Amino acid sequence: MKHTLSVLVENKPGALMRVTSMFARRGFNIDSLAVGPTERHDVSRITLRVDCAHTSLEQIEKQMHKLVNVLRVQELAPGESVERELALLKVAAPASKRAELISLAEAFGARVADLGPDSIVFELTGTPEEIDSFEELVRPHGLQELGRTGRLGLGRAVRGSKSRPQHALI
Repeated sequence: MKHTLSVLVENKPGALMRVTSMFARRGFNIDSLAVGPTERHDVSRITLRVDCAHTSLEQIEKQMHKLVNVLRVQELAPGESVERELALLKVAAPASKRAELISLAEAFGARVADLGPDSIVFELTGTPEEIDSFEELVRPHGLQELGRTGRLGLGRAVRGSKSRPQHALI
């Protein structure tokens, strides 16, 4: 089963290497990996997607908590989190197909990031499934290049609750 993890780490050299090495040592492949700053300048968020059994995931989480620089590990459960990806897709676009491709992009909320004489680069932000669907539909037109960021995710905003926000660091 696939799981998405959000790992908060101190923004220090080697933090990402320690986390990814732990997965490699245990023989788990990381399907998706995204790293970036958070609202705090001294903390980074690593969002990764891994395919493993739930019992293995619990063991992974325990091992990650032991790593230097790891502050918090949280599984982003489907329905309880918001997950997005960014994709850039370069598609062959002869003049006769441009209007069709642009209409398709508009239906998905993609925008034209670059327009050349023979191709268009689209930028699309959405769920991984939305990006998969858009890719599948433009592929027959001639998908020339594709770049995806990997998943980013956060726990959903909780409304009406007086409990402490899930993202608070203690």
